[in-house]
Amino acid sequence: MSVHYSTVSLTLLALAWPAGAQTNWPWFRGVNADGIARGAATARVWNVEKPENVLWKKAIPGLGHSSPIIWGDRLFVTTAVNERKTAPLKVGLYGEPASAEDNDFQQWRILCLNKRTGEILWDKTAHEGVPKLKRHPKATHANCTMATDGTNVIAFFGSEGLYCYGMDGHPRWQKDWGTLRTSPMVYDDAPFPQGMDLEWGFASSPIIYSNRVFVQCDVLTNGFVAALDLADGKEVWRTRRDDTATWSTPNVYANGPRAQLVVNGWKHMGGYDLRTGEPIWRMSGGGDCPVPTPLVWNGLIFLMSAHGPRKPIYAVRTDAIGDVSLRDGASTNRYVAWSALRGGSYMQTPLVYGDYLYSCQVDGVLSCYEARTGRQIYKERLGNGGDGFTASPVASEGKLYFASEQGSVFVVKAGVDFSVLATNRMGEVCMATPAISEGTIFFRTQGHVVAVGERE
Repeated sequence: MSVHYSTVSLTLLALAWPAGAQTNWPWFRGVNADGIARGAATARVWNVEKPENVLWKKAIPGLGHSSPIIWGDRLFVTTAVNERKTAPLKVGLYGEPASAEDNDFQQWRILCLNKRTGEILWDKTAHEGVPKLKRHPKATHANCTMATDGTNVIAFFGSEGLYCYGMDGHPRWQKDWGTLRTSPMVYDDAPFPQGMDLEWGFASSPIIYSNRVFVQCDVLTNGFVAALDLADGKEVWRTRRDDTATWSTPNVYANGPRAQLVVNGWKHMGGYDLRTGEPIWRMSGGGDCPVPTPLVWNGLIFLMSAHGPRKPIYAVRTDAIGDVSLRDGASTNRYVAWSALRGGSYMQTPLVYGDYLYSCQVDGVLSCYEARTGRQIYKERLGNGGDGFTASPVASEGKLYFASEQGSVFVVKAGVDFSVLATNRMGEVCMATPAISEGTIFFRTQGHVVAVGERE
């Protein structure tokens, strides 16, 4: 580990999430990455074609799976525009590993929209050129969700760099970490040859906390987590990670004696001291390509994954320290409150709403657990089994929203009784996690941003 201290001090006692959390959705899955909009009366039904309860719909050029983020009346998304052809996208349930044929000259762009009208306020090209790496057929060259603190907006394009802009679109600084290569693990029984040269792109999103930008770059060589000074992009600290390549976005837990950056992983799930980057705790034993962001709830950190032979769920206590890995078939220990060998999600970050943990598989099988104990409440399927599920769920006022890749949004009643309140069709592929602000749900589809809300 290398540690570089910034001239800007970090006072842990002053750490606080930004005000106006019900209006602002500042990074992946909003404040705390929990996906919950509190006190927002969101729509149960809508119709994009009529339109019913659709406030506006704006076409977005190119292709991107980055989720919308919101601060005040401004909404931000990124996209990659192939200047030669329409970028290919293959969704659904399949196991073919080949990379997409989308390595033509691209523009990596950031768009700022008026949240209330959909008007594009500014459109900036952060980078242009031929991609350094190929991408997964389901992915894009603009997977990472942006982050903002209301003054700065951060966009991460993986191997094409990290960029900081002002809210008015003026560039402030950029950071280049070179080629950040990710690819999956290959098993003896895999349906494709071992040693196959796979490139699936980058998808871990940045987050902002207390004047710092935090990134997790689990790549094939020289992986790391790092903190950057938000003012100028200089490294405050960087800690090396020896793990498989992942797409997981980190999270922050700041209520304990040592504020920590919490990360998912295969060989190294754990927490790092937010000020110095020093490891606080760690554990191994996840799926080999972890994607879900860790969630923090009532003294527990939930970690899950579902690629390869394992699909575990772990509930780790927030006071964990040292190596807390489960050994000799144990399901709990001093710092692991409960675990489940099966049930973890592959792509979706889970949802903890009320007293329950919701985990949805890529085929739409939704499991509900008692969050405190791990007791399974139900296991049901969303849809008919033909849809894939990549976007993470969000929640508001007793309703859970699950968007399928094919564009069906299932509105599920929160609680112990499984009930689908409505199924709404977006009319387009939907791979990005929605954002919620002031009672409006903002969906990023393959070609649009759509604002859904009940009309007054």
